[in-house]
Amino acid sequence: MLTRTPRNTSTKDRTKDQLLARGITLWRRISDDYEQMILVGKYQNGTRLPAETEIAENYGVNRHTVRRALAELAARGMVRSERGSGTYVKTGKLDYRIGARTRFSEIVTAAGHDAQGRLLSHRVEPASEEIARRLGLPPEAPVIRLEIVRAADRVPVSVATTWLCAQRFRDAAKLFRSARSITKVLNHYGIDGYRRQWTRVTAGFTDASDAARLRLSVHRPVLVVDSVDVTADGMPVLTTCGRFAADRVALVVES
Repeated sequence: MLTRTPRNTSTKDRTKDQLLARGITLWRRISDDYEQMILVGKYQNGTRLPAETEIAENYGVNRHTVRRALAELAARGMVRSERGSGTYVKTGKLDYRIGARTRFSEIVTAAGHDAQGRLLSHRVEPASEEIARRLGLPPEAPVIRLEIVRAADRVPVSVATTWLCAQRFRDAAKLFRSARSITKVLNHYGIDGYRRQWTRVTAGFTDASDAARLRLSVHRPVLVVDSVDVTADGMPVLTTCGRFAADRVALVVES
């Protein structure tokens, strides 16, 4: 009887098989590995990463897989590519200033970047006890919940959940989808001089949903920013829970 000689499986092949068995794509493994090496300082800002051929050899993959991994790192805002030169680490942080007037678009534009905002989803729901308290509403009063992702130069910076009184701002979702600006939404309702009443900053970790929206690995650290904004006469208009990618922004609190 003929028998097949067992194949001598290399360590790289076994690693590849294990990743595929766990549903982890090879390019994501590479991008996650290099992201971690950048975060721990193995590759400093401005450092050139190894050539595509070297990375491909180390992981036992083709160059197309490596290019996909490097493209993912660029989408996360961690590297930049220079044609004919290579891929370089880019770890500068955006200074996000929190003060009486806190406007994402103004902050990002002032720092020399293009600001983008996109409505991911919205719904009307009864206000929780905490949200009702922040907005000065009766418990379980209807509120509009907006899920928004914001980016600088197309790199996701934050995911924000914003609540507004549904009776007062019933078309908020439609208006934001068009204007892509909370300020313009409030302007539509005759509110011009709203200001930040309070801000609370804590630390947290991404869940699967926020990780995908921010293009981060699951359980990566985020800065959680809870806030309430009020009109000039002190009436609450909105409350927000923002989750900022901790390696992409530095929160600057202005007095």
